[in-house]
Amino acid sequence: MPNSVVLMTVHPNRIDAEVQIPLIELQAAYGHVLNDHSTELVARLGPQLRAYLAQHIRPQTIDGQPWAVSIGALTVQETQNAVNGVYRELTAQVQLYPPAGANVRQFVFYYDVVLHQVVTHKILVAVRQDWAGGMMPHDSSTSVGVIELDIPTETIKPLTVNFEPGSLWTGFRTLFNLGVHHISEGTDHLLFLLVLLLPAPLLTETEPGKAKRWGSFGGIRYGLLRLLVIVTAFTFGHSLTLLAGAVGWVSLPSQPVEILIALSIFVSALHALRPLFPEQEGWIAAGFGLVHGLAFAGTLTKLQLDAGPMALSILGFNLGIEAMQLFVICLTLPWFMLLSRTVVYAPVRVGGAVLAGVAALAWVVERFTGVENVLTLYIEQLAAYPFYLLTVLILVATGSLLWTHIRTQRV
Repeated sequence: MPNSVVLMTVHPNRIDAEVQIPLIELQAAYGHVLNDHSTELVARLGPQLRAYLAQHIRPQTIDGQPWAVSIGALTVQETQNAVNGVYRELTAQVQLYPPAGANVRQFVFYYDVVLHQVVTHKILVAVRQDWAGGMMPHDSSTSVGVIELDIPTETIKPLTVNFEPGSLWTGFRTLFNLGVHHISEGTDHLLFLLVLLLPAPLLTETEPGKAKRWGSFGGIRYGLLRLLVIVTAFTFGHSLTLLAGAVGWVSLPSQPVEILIALSIFVSALHALRPLFPEQEGWIAAGFGLVHGLAFAGTLTKLQLDAGPMALSILGFNLGIEAMQLFVICLTLPWFMLLSRTVVYAPVRVGGAVLAGVAALAWVVERFTGVENVLTLYIEQLAAYPFYLLTVLILVATGSLLWTHIRTQRV
């Protein structure tokens, strides 16, 4: 038999619950035709359904004080499969408010929307998001319990909800880890960062009557200074739009943002081949950072946090992003520096830039059409082995340096 589901999002002062009820079961309990006439159901019976739900959703404190219940948006969803045929479900957005001074993380949940009439019905209760408890929507929902008829006593026993104590530190740490994960799993962001690193240690050269080109190694101090400018500018750019997007000041659809990110990789790849904007990398990195920050912000806006947790989340998420970026730079930059002192660096730089450009174009096509292609699948599979790729870079760098040293000694 189809069951109801209650998915809870825990906030500091309330709980938002998404209640999913099979219409065929609700129809039997409610006493009116619902399932067979679901078209415009909310428009026809919205107020009556809200009143009915409020009557049968009754959270209380541990000592019996009633919580306030507000029934928000109602929607009807319909799916169809070969086994069960057409399946229709009423989804209600419900807000549960404890009385002043009560603990939002401990309460008794009385719920019998369908069960008071259909005794075979069950209600599965789970947590979708608990910021203070360290649980995010991308995690699997954690079961709280099941509300069902207690057969020996023939009563519907309430569910006692007792969440683990949460804290600001747990929420902050969770978002820090989420920022780290976002970069470590974001192949496009990592590729953009690495393509920016490719020409960083090199000087630009200009021959009379010709365009500028990448020259020889400019020294450790020169390379580190350029890298500092690029990374700082990129950080400033994405931090700005991350803040603006997370608080709702700026909002763009995800598709154009993802396409712009792919285009930023393509432009950076062209720059790694030949200087497009020599000595202006900081400004370009800041501009591209604005685009990447919009993608970062999309992760936070989905959480729908209150002001306090959102502020800590922006800080923690951004620090996590920066920590992972610095980790990647510390792992790869020394080997780029070594390589740039050898003749092998030119083909490595060109090859890396070409591969990044091809990957960027593949992402542009995929994100524009919405259809995966072979190239992007291969890129994701390759990115799943970062330490193998790092090992190859280390071997090439050390081998090239030894070969250059041997040649110098022979001369």
